[in-house]
Amino acid sequence: MATDEHATGELNLGAELEDAQRSLREITLMIEQSQGEVSKLSQRNAAITTHLQQIQGQIGTMPQQEIRTAYDSALDAQQRLFVMRGQLEKLQSEKSQMERLQTILERVRAMAGNSGAAVASGIGKSPMANVEMLVNAQEAERQRLSRQMHDGPAQALSNFILQAEIAMRLMDVDVNQARDELSALKASAMGAFQKVRNFIFELRPMMLDDLGLSPTIRRYADALKEQTGFDVGATVTGSERRLEPYVEIMLFRAIQELIGNALRHGQATQVKILLDMGEDRIRVSVDDNGQGFDVNAYEQGKGLGLKLIRERAEMLGGSFDVDSQPGAGARISFTVSAHS
Repeated sequence: MATDEHATGELNLGAELEDAQRSLREITLMIEQSQGEVSKLSQRNAAITTHLQQIQGQIGTMPQQEIRTAYDSALDAQQRLFVMRGQLEKLQSEKSQMERLQTILERVRAMAGNSGAAVASGIGKSPMANVEMLVNAQEAERQRLSRQMHDGPAQALSNFILQAEIAMRLMDVDVNQARDELSALKASAMGAFQKVRNFIFELRPMMLDDLGLSPTIRRYADALKEQTGFDVGATVTGSERRLEPYVEIMLFRAIQELIGNALRHGQATQVKILLDMGEDRIRVSVDDNGQGFDVNAYEQGKGLGLKLIRERAEMLGGSFDVDSQPGAGARISFTVSAHS
């Protein structure tokens, strides 16, 4: 039986490696095409900039409409260049991630091959399922964070540069319009700053280290309620106290994953979190009113997030339970030992 599991793990890992290699080839081709487009747009932008410099030398004699048309054309060219550069940066980031994933998968497959004899003889247990699940979950999280960074702060910074350049050029043409552009830039900066703060909190809330799990969960629920408009609430019962740092991190990440699943995938509008800090057991329960799912299909599927929570809960001496059905929401609960 162990040999069969090991062989299946190697087969799955080989398929994952082939997918990674294929995706890497596709991304590399897209990068080459995008680089060519960026080069063309850069040349066009340089020509338009030269034309604007010529206009600035004749700004006192040229009609206002002609000047405005020239600046509109420059703005359009710069926007196209910024967008294309952003897409190129995103592709390059995805390529780096796929290269790391490919390297990890190759190393894991080599390790699996070396451990095959021991597994076949019954000496050890194949770690393939756990390793593969961890690798895939980590890479999925990295890709999600990369997309968030690109679509949020990175894109905002590109827009800031563009708006600042527009305002600078308008200073000599239309001071009032330049002032409007600066006001819009300030509003955009304030919005981007809040997005960065939310991003940092989601990535690693500092209050988790400073104050502990209970206040962090409450703050996280309040922040999500404010951001999404959905009914997200947290209740803490039992004896509130600090736990071991790795236990607090595990519990927070698990709750974060379950809430994200409910809102993003389950289309829920109401999520209730219960954290019961008992003397011997820490219990977490997340209930939602989303679209639910087939528990049997989940057991057979590739729900890496839930499977990873189950693995970690069991490693910490606890249990994991899923109660859901299509159209009826979901309740997912797990426990860990309070003395882990």
